[in-house]
Amino acid sequence: MEQTFSFDYRHYDSLADLSPRDRELVDRAKEACGTAHAPYSNFRVGAAARLASGKIITGSNQESEVFPAGVCAERSLLYYHQAHHAGDPIETLAIASLPDRRECYPCGICRQVINDTQRRQGSPIRVIMSGADSATAIDTATHLLPFLFEL
Repeated sequence: MEQTFSFDYRHYDSLADLSPRDRELVDRAKEACGTAHAPYSNFRVGAAARLASGKIITGSNQESEVFPAGVCAERSLLYYHQAHHAGDPIETLAIASLPDRRECYPCGICRQVINDTQRRQGSPIRVIMSGADSATAIDTATHLLPFLFEL
């Protein structure tokens, strides 16, 4: 049986087209790039999440000499969230990078972990993937990885 998976997303040709709340979150993700430790790839990634309480938390990628012991910005943020704010669900997650010539999309492992977090909290996580001048937003992390690994 053939089936189709499709979803809607929003593309913003200019970051100025984002709502003020989304623009604030993207700006915080860009700021978080400054705390990245990326001496090997020189690819700095920042993530920012707005929690249901309105609080914003951030994370950044951290590389290690012992590859692949580093961690992406999204997972850095999500693990911090689980350890310190698990009762305050993530509503929106924004991702940014330096260099930022193109929009920053999460890797496969991060896509799974974002979905794990969404499943655990029982509510959708909206994701904004930003670049220097544009962004793409999806309403649920399920759209990042439609065929999830589940035990």
